[in-house]
Amino acid sequence: MPAVGGINTGGGKEYPGSLTLFVTVTCIVAAMGGLIFGYDIGISGGVTSMDPFLLKFFPSVFRKKNSDKTVNQYCQYDSQTLTMFTSSLYLAALLSSLVAATVTRKFGRKLSMLFGGLLFLVGALINGFAQHVWMLIVGRILLGFGIGFANQSVPLYLSEMAPYKYRGALNIGFQLSITVGILVANVLNYFFAKIKGGWGWRLSLGGAMVPALIITVGSLVLPDTPNSMIERGDREKAKAQLQRIRGIDNVDEEFNDLVAASESSSQVEHPWRNLLQRKYRPHLTMAVLIPFFQQLTGINVIMFYAPVLFSSIGFKDDAALMSAVITGVVNVVATCVSIYGVDKWGRRALFLEGGVQMLICQAVVAAAIGAKFGTDGNPGDLPKWYAIVVVLFICIYVSAFAWSWGPLGWLVPSEIFPLEIRSAAQSINVSVNMLFTFLIAQVFLTMLCHMKFGLFLFFAFFVLIMTFFVYFFLPETKGIPIEEMGQVWQAHPFWSRFVEHDDYGNGVEMGKGAIKEV
Repeated sequence: MPAVGGINTGGGKEYPGSLTLFVTVTCIVAAMGGLIFGYDIGISGGVTSMDPFLLKFFPSVFRKKNSDKTVNQYCQYDSQTLTMFTSSLYLAALLSSLVAATVTRKFGRKLSMLFGGLLFLVGALINGFAQHVWMLIVGRILLGFGIGFANQSVPLYLSEMAPYKYRGALNIGFQLSITVGILVANVLNYFFAKIKGGWGWRLSLGGAMVPALIITVGSLVLPDTPNSMIERGDREKAKAQLQRIRGIDNVDEEFNDLVAASESSSQVEHPWRNLLQRKYRPHLTMAVLIPFFQQLTGINVIMFYAPVLFSSIGFKDDAALMSAVITGVVNVVATCVSIYGVDKWGRRALFLEGGVQMLICQAVVAAAIGAKFGTDGNPGDLPKWYAIVVVLFICIYVSAFAWSWGPLGWLVPSEIFPLEIRSAAQSINVSVNMLFTFLIAQVFLTMLCHMKFGLFLFFAFFVLIMTFFVYFFLPETKGIPIEEMGQVWQAHPFWSRFVEHDDYGNGVEMGKGAIKEV
């Protein structure tokens, strides 16, 4: 038996085929769906640190920030209305992801991407031309609906199109697009904030139309996945599509397994209710706890509010925006490390190393801020070396997340679900992710005001817990075809008690009456 929670993948089925140019281009285009999510994460924090934006929509925050110099630095952005501007998007994404599960299953992954792009496009237009706070909120809600659809469909699409040997790297293209979106948003915020007349924030918010158009047009030209075609009864086209994306004619073995899994799936009338069955206990646990822990790393505190956070701990506005750009660059580069290594080193290794690295960095940042700011939040003049230390360790923290919990938080759930519960389980995954993103975005500035530097220790505690969780409960899924994923639960020292051999056949995920020996 390998390390606790691992699995020996030797002896598993190997489908023929290679990584074709067609699949590579298709997955790159599909992964662009992450741009809308990343752009919004990056843009909201920068905009809320721009004085013209605050003066127009949140004048009380503007006064606390600029007029009242006695205000505790930890509390200068503490406004429930301001945080609602950011967090309303994620509440909307939570609600739309529930609808998106049905759309994705019955009408295909492409249509769900199209809905996501169109909704995000309309939301960006409303935000760019907003004159009142209610317009901002309505725009954010539409953006959230778009993100809910995109986050539901894109990871599934990538996992189903990619050859299993390269599934990790291609699926992480989604996370890479998120990080690129964050970086682009941070760079645009930096330059748009310098526009005379104070209307640069409109360009920042309205600029979301560009990634929205990319995913909208992309969804129209992308081919459907063989899994989705089979699921909707079009087997001849599905086989031709599988031959095209694998680059060979002999795809009978993989195709037959896909058909058998689909037949099992079609017998499932209530996928939501079926999620509660004992044999799906491991899948449901991962669908809930992985996105829960991903948000409790505290990463969105950094990404949502990087400029606000840096401003709150004493950096000037330009320095705060530039610091956000620096963390954005680190985010992109580190995600490329994950793309390179996820199918070489495995998911668990990256999860565990990233957890240890984040834990150390959060402890150092908490100590640095606590030593300088104390509990009154008034540090006086900050020396340059101090700012460098804080930004350096935040960057090391961001890099750890970007090659571990960032991409793997989307990859692992999208590849472990059997077809009969895949859309419903992915919807749970997205919903939990958006719920806790919403909660953290809504309460973060209040928590910063009250918990002060202890906030970083709060998140460090959860990083410790989730690292133990991965070590003991998450199996290795590297190099295992999606249709054979049942073996990781059968071989796991804990989850094997919930999953019986007959639940998945001999290595292929199929229901009763559709078992195929391999």
